[in-house]
Amino acid sequence: MSVNKVPSHIGIIPDGNRRWAKSKGMEAFKGHSKSAEIGNVASLLGEAKKLGVEYVSIWGFSTENWNRPELEKRFLFKLLVKSFNEFLAYAHEDKIRIRHIGRKDRLPKEVVATLEKLENETAKYKEFNVNFCMDYGGRDELIRAVNKMIADGKNGVDEISFASYLDTVGIPDVELIIRTSGEQRTSGFMPFQSDYAELYFSEKYFPDFKPEDLREAIEWFSDRKRNFGK
Repeated sequence: MSVNKVPSHIGIIPDGNRRWAKSKGMEAFKGHSKSAEIGNVASLLGEAKKLGVEYVSIWGFSTENWNRPELEKRFLFKLLVKSFNEFLAYAHEDKIRIRHIGRKDRLPKEVVATLEKLENETAKYKEFNVNFCMDYGGRDELIRAVNKMIADGKNGVDEISFASYLDTVGIPDVELIIRTSGEQRTSGFMPFQSDYAELYFSEKYFPDFKPEDLREAIEWFSDRKRNFGK
């Protein structure tokens, strides 16, 4: 695989946790636990870094996920805090910069504090970047960007100035979006940043999505002819 065909920024929509658990006769929350295991996430990120990817964005909790049952949300937030704290040691070891993409005003205080700790302690790292999308939705991001521009008194805008109001300011556009579980839609994942992204849909549930599957997706990307409208 040619190095110059590796996407600089990959977005991952890790779908199918609950269906994975049900397929194995487990309670739905067991799928979230398996998906969030540090070894599972670290193996995927390690493969991406080895292949030359610079940015990976992982959608952990969407704006629509607030509609899930309260018990499931409480379990998810507790699990995410635990996983993020475990991830910090790995981030330092592999010199990974962590950013939070999404809203902080609605997340539980403990989740926000953990995310801010990850961001602050890894801000010095540059080569490999991981963005955790928490309370993130594409429409919500665009509306927040517009409201920030209004508050700043902006009367006109172009693509560059608009991008400076997005959560991903300073981060290159997504070139490859991977969604697991067989669902073939992006569900509003980074709509402005992904206008020329290649879309890869895996039939595997996310807990079963392994480094070799990620490599296969990147190899598929490397074979795509990308004309960008030319």
